Amino acid sequence: MNAIKNRYEFAFFFDVENGNPNGDPDAGNMPRVDVESNLGIVTDVCLKRKIRNYVEIVKAGQSKYNILVKNDDSLNSKFTKAYVEKGLSTGEKGKNKNNVAIARDYMCENFFDVRTFGFVMNTGDDPCGIVRGPVQLNFARSVEPIFPQEITITRMAITKDEDMKTKDNEMGKKSFVPYALYRGEGYISALLAEKTGFDEEDLDLLFEALNNMFEHDHSAARGKMCLRKLIIFKHESKLGNAPSNKLFDMIKVNKIGNSVARNYADYAISVEGEVPDGVEIFEK
Repeated sequence: MNAIKNRYEFAFFFDVENGNPNGDPDAGNMPRVDVESNLGIVTDVCLKRKIRNYVEIVKAGQSKYNILVKNDDSLNSKFTKAYVEKGLSTGEKGKNKNNVAIARDYMCENFFDVRTFGFVMNTGDDPCGIVRGPVQLNFARSVEPIFPQEITITRMAITKDEDMKTKDNEMGKKSFVPYALYRGEGYISALLAEKTGFDEEDLDLLFEALNNMFEHDHSAARGKMCLRKLIIFKHESKLGNAPSNKLFDMIKVNKIGNSVARNYADYAISVEGEVPDGVEIFEK
């Protein structure tokens, strides 16, 4: 496994216009918000889903880039397949540390999201162990407080036969944010990459997916969403040459003017301060 040799951190900015970037099932699918600050939230799970979907599109049919977490076969059946592919005994006969390690390596080699984000694969009759992924994402948060809106919409199609005689249409609700700029942050560990086999090709694909994750995810519900900027910090060493918080603090977002922000041009994003020794900053 030719894993990456450098530690990385990265920050990315994306915006939404007249859409719901991440609905909250506990709040009627309204856009997620921090109840104290009213800052918008997009979960790491939501962002990983978009990365997975992009990789599956561009790497379709390539075994190294299979996606584990998707709605096709059950997870347990995929774990059993790993045992079968490696010629291991399944069920109670195959449950031992050596087989689990072999199956875990198989999952890392064949599933992009496992060797990237990690996964707990201890369920079922044929466990594949636990993988701690080298790439981790924070929740993305809006730069300013958001004020979600809910509007009533009309649908001309009637759902039930018995309602056809009494209704001309049906009413529904749509939740959206008029405009918001979000900031997300991520970490890439070279030490954990050595354990999963996350290599330079995977790294390039990850950054490619971040740049394009909204381009194949458009829908009426999510409105217009765009990745606006991806800033990457590359360390010379595996352990890193500066604390991640110090690097992230160098990224400044300033509001232009006093009007309510309604597009990306209403903000200026810059990297300020002295770059620590052993760290390279670039956009990709």
